[in-house]
Amino acid sequence: MKYDKKLDQLCVNTIRFLACDAVEKAKSGHPGMPMGAATAAFTLWSRHLKHDPEDPFWPDRDRFILSAGHASMLLYALLHLWGYDLTLEDIKSFRQWGSKTPGHPERCHPPGVEMTTGPLGQGFSHAVGVAAAEAHLATLFNKPDLALVNHYTYVLASDGDLMEGVTLEACSLAGHLGLGKLIVLYDDNGVSLAGSTALSFTDDLDLLFKARHWQVITVREGNDIEAVNQALITAKKDKRRPSLIRIKTLIGFGAPNKEGSHLAHGAPLGEEELRETKRRLGWPSEAAFYVPQEVTHYLSRLRKRGQTYRRKWLEILGEYKKRYPEEASEFERRMAGKLPANWEAAISQLPRVDQPTSTRKVSETVLQALAGSLPELMGGSADLNPSCLTWLKGYGDFQRPDPHHKPIAGEVGGGWHYGGRNFHFGVREHAMAAFIGGLALHGGIIPYGATFLTFADYMKPAIRLAALMNLPVIYVFTHDSFCVGEDGPTHQPVEQIMNLRSIPNLTVIRPADAEEAKEAWHAALRNRQGPTALIFTRQDVPALDRKSLSPAHGLHLGGYVLWDSSTLTPLVILIATGSEVALALQAGQKLASESIRVRVVSLPSWELFARQPEAYRNQVLPPAVKARVAIEAGISLGWERYVGPEGKIISLDHFGASAPYTVLQEKFGFTVARVVETAKDLLKR
Repeated sequence: MKYDKKLDQLCVNTIRFLACDAVEKAKSGHPGMPMGAATAAFTLWSRHLKHDPEDPFWPDRDRFILSAGHASMLLYALLHLWGYDLTLEDIKSFRQWGSKTPGHPERCHPPGVEMTTGPLGQGFSHAVGVAAAEAHLATLFNKPDLALVNHYTYVLASDGDLMEGVTLEACSLAGHLGLGKLIVLYDDNGVSLAGSTALSFTDDLDLLFKARHWQVITVREGNDIEAVNQALITAKKDKRRPSLIRIKTLIGFGAPNKEGSHLAHGAPLGEEELRETKRRLGWPSEAAFYVPQEVTHYLSRLRKRGQTYRRKWLEILGEYKKRYPEEASEFERRMAGKLPANWEAAISQLPRVDQPTSTRKVSETVLQALAGSLPELMGGSADLNPSCLTWLKGYGDFQRPDPHHKPIAGEVGGGWHYGGRNFHFGVREHAMAAFIGGLALHGGIIPYGATFLTFADYMKPAIRLAALMNLPVIYVFTHDSFCVGEDGPTHQPVEQIMNLRSIPNLTVIRPADAEEAKEAWHAALRNRQGPTALIFTRQDVPALDRKSLSPAHGLHLGGYVLWDSSTLTPLVILIATGSEVALALQAGQKLASESIRVRVVSLPSWELFARQPEAYRNQVLPPAVKARVAIEAGISLGWERYVGPEGKIISLDHFGASAPYTVLQEKFGFTVARVVETAKDLLKR
């Protein structure tokens, strides 16, 4: 296609001033980066980005992630001009109630927004997972003459993105894996919110990224469309390294008093400054939200390029279906997010565990059973596989392809390739959480990541984003309480479970025994509307006798009556999660032996329980029964909702200590005697 330099520049200025006008009207927002980075973004979208507004969810589209989410109006201007479901009225309602143009981008709102961004570094680091998903699916499904999966992942990042620690973890991992179809456009304007980057950010980024196996390309004039275009062409030629394109720009480009200054970062230019900026750049100074007809016609022609790419891909898909019908069906199923038929049998057919076992060990057994039934299930741990037990045995390592690699002793799966289903994340919990979020963003993969529960704190920003984006990511947290024992308080989670429960739309499940652990995985895989955190023990827990107790599938209700000592209304209710359920049961049986009517409730998931009808919740926890004891090896905060003002909580509102876990249970009062005594005290009132 022929490009017109004059019309190109008109498009760039249209993007700039749609952004500035929207920020000015809202009296809120970030005009600086859209003004400076408009040329680079336009060049990418017009020359390289493979997308089609007629089908925003086309599987083989290129992914564009605006990591610098504060520049949201840059993205909204692009989406509007390219014909996505975003009108000029939507642009005018920027940052207003109910609009399609919130202050920071929100996934699929409108379609064309690939990811919710704003917390800096997260877009960059999620994009590494997106690129890994493309590499994995391409390895599985592409044929020598039919490339069903063949797209790039592009990121537009800011100085702030590169300052965040999660970015350094993620770029290290991306370079190690050789994700050559990941290209980051870095808006290198030398200014952050509070001032010049010279105040805090003087890294030699060329050396830093090259040391992490990236290709680094510099564009010295960010308003030079041809220079940006050539940089993108060069980046795409290197298939063995991700690329960082440093594009030198001026924040607030064109603003007479704010260009190059942090004053242009996060506040409207002001009416007079905006008028003068328009005059300087040859724009109608009094016009607001002005889109020249020439721009509309020109972009309508540019859009045809994306339509042509999609039609060609549909032809490839049609031929693929004829020649490889089973693989085509599998690809479409996976990209649609549908689980295969009969996958649940892998769990239901597992033998019953009738001896004390750690729930992390049961989780390992479930994972191995699921691996064959769910080919899209893949993940790894933060260098903790021997402890978290989350390796898929026999399914290979996801590594940079190397035909000369010789397997080392104990290595699973032979050579290195992108078809492997096990990730080595290294000691990078921040990046791991973002990476698996990126896998889910791309689609076609059910990702999980594992570490010790105490390190969930490192992962919270990415977990929160997964919850915001309704991503079906699974987090596996082991070593779930002070029963970690000798490793001491640094490794003994106390507040982490409650921290996770505080995140909206995150389902937290802490199973009590082997059978609940199986059902926990079942529930996590059925949850397609958001992330799930599975909380497992390091230590062995008793196998609850399900012949005399309620079945473990009650876990899917979040909470259930595990055991009643009588058919009559209980006098006291003991409520527990995880390893403390067995303790509650022992205490309940002791109380029953003294003719006290008692109910034991297993409450593995507060979130699942909250989704049940009020009638069911009242059936499990009758409002009339005020004598309640909650037992959990963590902080007490939050348990008030279940025990009420007249109940008691046996918890740990301080850090742990280094000693064998059985000693700690005694010292911290997690004993049958204490539970029984607490229950009796309540009944005396």
